[in-house]
Amino acid sequence: MKKLSEYLFLWALGGTVYYAFEMFFRGFSHWTMFILGGLCFVFCAQQGIWTGWNAPLWKQVGWCVIFVTASEFTTGIIVNKILRWNVWDYTDLPFQLMGQICLPFIIIFSGLCAIGILSSGWLLHYIYNEKKPHFHVL
Repeated sequence: MKKLSEYLFLWALGGTVYYAFEMFFRGFSHWTMFILGGLCFVFCAQQGIWTGWNAPLWKQVGWCVIFVTASEFTTGIIVNKILRWNVWDYTDLPFQLMGQICLPFIIIFSGLCAIGILSSGWLLHYIYNEKKPHFHVL
């Protein structure tokens, strides 16, 4: 039951923060971004748990960026291409793939992933008494 509580807490917090991030910077968002943001925040925590928070931060960010990018691409294909909800379109941005992912946003997401990793580790430690994270860059 404790793990379920942790996952729901992280998912709701991640979803809320990402939805608010989009509202602040884009002026609008979509409910699917709440779901996706929450899922990505849970992954930021989960990969740290899997590695005992011992992997260098750059590796953790790399794993999370791959997960976030793959999740954004998959979500984009579903919500933008199949369902035609037109939540986002990166067609006009450089280094894009099918308008669903692009290099500029992958770079932005890497910063968000670093924040997500650090904050999820400390939140799990302080709120749920999970293992104390020990972050190191190299």
